[in-house]
Amino acid sequence: MLVPLTRQKFEQIIPLIASGSQYKYYWGKFNNFLQRLLISVVTVVVIFLLRIFLKLDFGLIFVFGVFGAFFWLWYPVFQASIRNAKCRRYKYSGFFRGRVVDWWITEKLIGKQETVNNKGELVIIENREKRINLEVGDDTGFSIEFDAPLRPAHKAIARGQIAEMVVMSNRPDLSIIEEFSNIYIPSRNLWVSDYPYVREDFFNEVSVRLRENQQEKPRRRRPEPQRYGDDDY
Repeated sequence: MLVPLTRQKFEQIIPLIASGSQYKYYWGKFNNFLQRLLISVVTVVVIFLLRIFLKLDFGLIFVFGVFGAFFWLWYPVFQASIRNAKCRRYKYSGFFRGRVVDWWITEKLIGKQETVNNKGELVIIENREKRINLEVGDDTGFSIEFDAPLRPAHKAIARGQIAEMVVMSNRPDLSIIEEFSNIYIPSRNLWVSDYPYVREDFFNEVSVRLRENQQEKPRRRRPEPQRYGDDDY
């Protein structure tokens, strides 16, 4: 099932400014924080030296100083917002509900490290990450393949489970899907993703409403609205 979303609802689900989970994603590990903090310190020192030697205007220096000093704090927001903007550039979107057709585990090369063994020989160590691959489709023959880092919670995934996501396109009829969000499996309350594209509260709101409409549909005498969100949002 593929239901078109209004632009308003789509922009609620894919936020302009980073959500909490998106900020956490780009916050990274402790090493990432230290790198940003180092950049902040260096920036403040450079600006301070420029103020002394070039005798620049204090007001301008102060603005750039604050901006640089808090680089460690605002940069994750910037990264997430840029990624969200790449999704929001698509003109049309839809809410897709299908089933898990198949799943499998693969490994992805994420980096290489050079070291020297006891014999003085150069050794290349490959860093690989296990990933779960999902094929999600519906009765119309439409299907999407998706992969994400493997997590212990993914043990609950099974073929035939309902899977939901937001899809994006530049065509009004959504005949060509150019991007899609992370995947939600409602029966397990489980998100499968690398990056948390959607606001979970708004996404679940759409999911529950469409599920209720689907249950009520046989008793209705008139067709459902063509686009979700026109009446209620």
